Amino acid sequence: MRMSRKLLALLLLASSITNSASAADIPSSFSFHGSGYGHGVGMSQMGARSMALAGASSTQILQYFYKDVVIEPVDDSKIVRVNIGHLLTSAKISTNTNGALVQLFSGDIGDQVDAVPIAVFSSKASLNLSVLGASVVPTMSTGKKITGFAKSRNFTIRWSGTRYLSGIDALISVNHNGVTRKYRYGQMQVRAVKDPVLGYRLELTNSLRLSDEYLWGISEMPSYWPLAALRAQAIASRTYALSKAGIYRALCDCDLYGEISDQMFLGYAKELELKFGLVWKQTVLESAGLVITQEGLPITAYFFSSSGGKTELALNAWGSAKSYTQIVDDPASLDIALNPRFVAWDRVVTQPVIAAAFLLPDVVKLEVLSRNESGTVGQIRATSSAGVQFTIRGETFRSRTKIPSAYFDLVSVQN
Repeated sequence: MRMSRKLLALLLLASSITNSASAADIPSSFSFHGSGYGHGVGMSQMGARSMALAGASSTQILQYFYKDVVIEPVDDSKIVRVNIGHLLTSAKISTNTNGALVQLFSGDIGDQVDAVPIAVFSSKASLNLSVLGASVVPTMSTGKKITGFAKSRNFTIRWSGTRYLSGIDALISVNHNGVTRKYRYGQMQVRAVKDPVLGYRLELTNSLRLSDEYLWGISEMPSYWPLAALRAQAIASRTYALSKAGIYRALCDCDLYGEISDQMFLGYAKELELKFGLVWKQTVLESAGLVITQEGLPITAYFFSSSGGKTELALNAWGSAKSYTQIVDDPASLDIALNPRFVAWDRVVTQPVIAAAFLLPDVVKLEVLSRNESGTVGQIRATSSAGVQFTIRGETFRSRTKIPSAYFDLVSVQN
């Protein structure tokens, strides 16, 4: 059937009006109110602090938050590969320790003791690393003099005062993205790795002995907290690392990320904390080898800052059941004296962030479809201006939007 020009014009005008109205109705942002910080699975650090203040031991704390587990000694002498620089375009490595030596080797030489370095430098020089295609390009700066070396897919860096090279104890400074951190132990590797979106980037890793060198640098709990809480954290961190050790991840050239996606690793900065740095180091030593196990194997000892009053199941958070996770009361997370920042929080999330979380072009409506026994959002659904709907887990929504926790309510919509 043929359509008259007049009718066609009217339809086009109506369509234009509808599209304009739809665009005007797309909210600019969404407001949320909630409690807690983190995924809620495993040990609540705020809960551990409260229990320790009340006189509980580290074993009592751990057995409260993890179901049907045993705290027992396990060999934790493994070497772990920790990512300390992810998706880098460049990095700078240097030392300010007088008399210290730094060696550069071509390739990933592992624990090889007879490898010959391609360069040796001291505190008067720095090593600059960049990426060119699938290769790492190293150059050395000594004053105004720059020395170049043959590019390679990967390099190894060693320094004096470690098990790899005798001599003066060196502190190594690593600068990338405007941030400098110091490292004391192990050795480093740098590799060009292809990211699916960005192409080749540098992955910088620090290979460390788990039992001490790695754990001494973990910064997941303030070192001035009660000793029983610190001891519980040390055991949980050791256990988590053991559960990941030896499981190589190609995208980061590592076993563990040195960020909160695994555990926050600050290197030597943790030991340098004013007054309390040595407290954490001593706690690690006093809990040497102790690990949380179930049926003789280390569990993946998840932990988080604070909850909305109850802890969460791994099944609810990520869709994968872990028999040692459970829902237990966590009243300390709602204690304003202990947790002033996250007993209650409010966040505004912009339209682009919300839309990206649901993989939609826009979102005009959000609905909480279900809640878990813990109080977290189970499922949340978004509707686009075109009427397309998409549903994700509350924890997935938290992770993608960067709100503090999945213990939240939708408060309002701003147009």
